[in-house]
Amino acid sequence: MKRFENLLLRLGDKVTLLAIMVWVLAFVGIFAGAWRLRGVWIFYVFVTVVLIALVRHWTQSVRQNHIREAPLPHFLQRKLRETYPHLGPRDCELVERGLRQFFLACLRSNRQFVAMPSKAVDALWHEFILHTQAYKLWCRDALGFFLHHTPAEALGKRARHNDGLRRAWYWACKEESIDPKAPSRLPLLFALDAKFAIAGGFTYVPDCADIARKSDAGGCGGGGTHCGTSFLDGSHSGSSGDFGGADSSDGGADGGGDGGGCGGGGD
Repeated sequence: MKRFENLLLRLGDKVTLLAIMVWVLAFVGIFAGAWRLRGVWIFYVFVTVVLIALVRHWTQSVRQNHIREAPLPHFLQRKLRETYPHLGPRDCELVERGLRQFFLACLRSNRQFVAMPSKAVDALWHEFILHTQAYKLWCRDALGFFLHHTPAEALGKRARHNDGLRRAWYWACKEESIDPKAPSRLPLLFALDAKFAIAGGFTYVPDCADIARKSDAGGCGGGGTHCGTSFLDGSHSGSSGDFGGADSSDGGADGGGDGGGCGGGGD
């Protein structure tokens, strides 16, 4: 079974192309007079479409499991501690989980751009990319395409990056069974920077109303704090109503994990 799953990871995306090539050859044969077009061919077309859909769905499922469970290079956490010496082993494990959550968002976004919302996770991602061959193989098996690095950022003036953040928010919430439109807590990916007091990191709270409330209480609210519900409003450019198109393409997602409020994301 494991061998077949590995084959799916490598060739699953090529099934559609292979089916198209087979049908092109079939129609060439028909026009060349090699065989005649019969009614049963409609059934063959139907079977082909069903098989393609099944293989693509199965491949997507196997890739999600691969992202969640496949080991990452052990040295990555050591490199992360060199960048942020105050992080302990357990902290680095949480950052690695955040990176896996980001990769899942990229997979579910069907090759649309997904922005990185965390400085801590971005540092781990960057170290992974420097290990070129291992990262290339990971992208092949986990995503089916090479994922280029883009620095972490918050909502700004560029619509493409804003929509990328909206997709990251939407799928990170879905992974932890959080309502992205009315979050009660933060998904891990958006909670890590505040939790670990990352210098220059991005602090999030679930709801924009929390910023004023926490600021009045002397908490972590303030000018450098961002809120989850801002991804849905129209104050920034891009497609806010459907989280950069993620909401309209959502076929359902499973998951569950730890999140947090101001600086949450697990213990």
